[in-house]
Amino acid sequence: MAIADSLVMELEMEAKTTRRVLERIPDDKLGWKPHDKSMTLGQLATHVANAQGFLATAASQDTFEFGSIGSPVPGNTRQEILDSFTQGTAKAKELISKMDDARLMAIWTGTMKGKTLMAVPRIGVIRSLIMNHIYHHRGQLSVYLRLLDVPVPSIYGPSADENPFA
Repeated sequence: MAIADSLVMELEMEAKTTRRVLERIPDDKLGWKPHDKSMTLGQLATHVANAQGFLATAASQDTFEFGSIGSPVPGNTRQEILDSFTQGTAKAKELISKMDDARLMAIWTGTMKGKTLMAVPRIGVIRSLIMNHIYHHRGQLSVYLRLLDVPVPSIYGPSADENPFA
């Protein structure tokens, strides 16, 4: 099995969990935020929905200038967010599956305003900026759901609202 195959397998598995979280987002609360410094529910959900495809596009290049692409417009409905997530996940799987082991181990450079922020093996970018980044924000999203009294789905095991093992 090539490295890309295991990455795509993880993307597929985690996408099912992320979809369950995104499916719980109430359309009438997209403008809600738990704190003045926080993103709105719609902004956070849109970030989760778009990040995989956006970051996989960045990782497929040898050098990427952060800030070269504007922020995505938040989805107006849960369905728009879910559609974006489906498209972003498909794009990430497609781009990563095309990378051989040598490409995954090659150095990738991220810059901002021409200054190098990082120069790391591409696989590290995929693991940290694509996968772990999404898991982090998915966790934030589950807290938003809890604060809104929306049942939180099982993520890596039972939640207080859902036990897939019962």
